Amino acid sequence: MQRDNDDDAWRAIVENFGDRADLDPEPVPEPEPAAAPEEPAAGEASWDDPYPDADWSSDRFVPPPPPPVPSTTPDRMLAWAGLFGAPAILLVCLVAGIDLPPLLAYLLVAAFVGGFLYLVLLMPRGPRDPDDDGAVV
Repeated sequence: MQRDNDDDAWRAIVENFGDRADLDPEPVPEPEPAAAPEEPAAGEASWDDPYPDADWSSDRFVPPPPPPVPSTTPDRMLAWAGLFGAPAILLVCLVAGIDLPPLLAYLLVAAFVGGFLYLVLLMPRGPRDPDDDGAVV
């Protein structure tokens, strides 16, 4: 008995599948034209200027001048030049198709390796502060 009711229910669903009910469409009211935005009264805040009475010209933050750029010693400058300059020269010569004498190419590679090792050896060994955990706030 239960099976017949289920079969009848499914058959009704399948037979009516896709049928749509005809509903009378409700009339849609036409929107009223938008009114021009009103200008806020003097001293009244608006979205464009939330602080209409503020005088921003006299109350501006002017940062102090930046500190001078720190300079380095000539030996470190030479190491940095070897570290970045030697590969740049080798790359430019490679792209331009310029054949370097083997001795000059080896000297440029030695300048790169020497500059890198010199800078690594001059790095400080210990922490700046014994209680320093590395975080800078």
